[in-house]
Amino acid sequence: MYPVALTIAGSDPSGGAGVQADLKTFHQFGVYGEAVLTLITVQNTQRVDRVECLDPRLVTEQIDAVIQDIPPRAAKTGALGNHHIVEAVAQRARSFSFPLVVDPVMISKHGAPLMTREAQQMLQRVLLPCAWLLTPNLHEASALAGFEITSLEDMARAAEKIRGLGARNVLVKGGHLTGKAADWLLLENGESLVFESERIITPHTHGTGCTYSAAITASLAIGLPLPEAIRRAKAFITEAIRSNPGLGGGSGPVNHHAPVKG
Repeated sequence: MYPVALTIAGSDPSGGAGVQADLKTFHQFGVYGEAVLTLITVQNTQRVDRVECLDPRLVTEQIDAVIQDIPPRAAKTGALGNHHIVEAVAQRARSFSFPLVVDPVMISKHGAPLMTREAQQMLQRVLLPCAWLLTPNLHEASALAGFEITSLEDMARAAEKIRGLGARNVLVKGGHLTGKAADWLLLENGESLVFESERIITPHTHGTGCTYSAAITASLAIGLPLPEAIRRAKAFITEAIRSNPGLGGGSGPVNHHAPVKG
């Protein structure tokens, strides 16, 4: 069976993040991509001018349509916008027979909020228990854990606390710490793994979280075990940042044509 992956996320018209980045990443990994839209943004590499959430019924109807006809082997969520959409997605996710990667997108690269306070609370209450893997960055992990994360030890402590909210596996991404770019994975069996890469200094990191979680989702759709899926995705996003095309006048996109290794 041909591998299929589904993204449930917002639209970025500049193509660097959201469903556009997810679909490009799925394609690069040799996976057929499906996309359910949750919200529309007006943005480019320099700013976000507008965020419009879709009717939650429209979101669930999209999910039902694709799953009934072309069921995915793995899925991910991105920006969900408001608590109505979070609740609607969670209602469908409870019956998913495939792993769900939850990327708890709370804020854009430009600082624009992509999730309301009520939506964050709803995410903790109803969506995290549906997550096979949760992939928060440091800002998101700090919000979920309830304390500031400034070290690898803090990341480990946050992962434990966040897993207590219901996610089976937690990957805390340490891209904003100093030193090597280290991510902390806490598995459901209690084992912990650290994934490190060199830190690349560049302003062109728009969509890194979307692309990273999409690469993990694609690797799961192919059938790789979680640690190998993350290792492969980490190598891809590192090269995508390093070889970024330098587009736009602000925080430009990564290179979605970067080679997939392994």
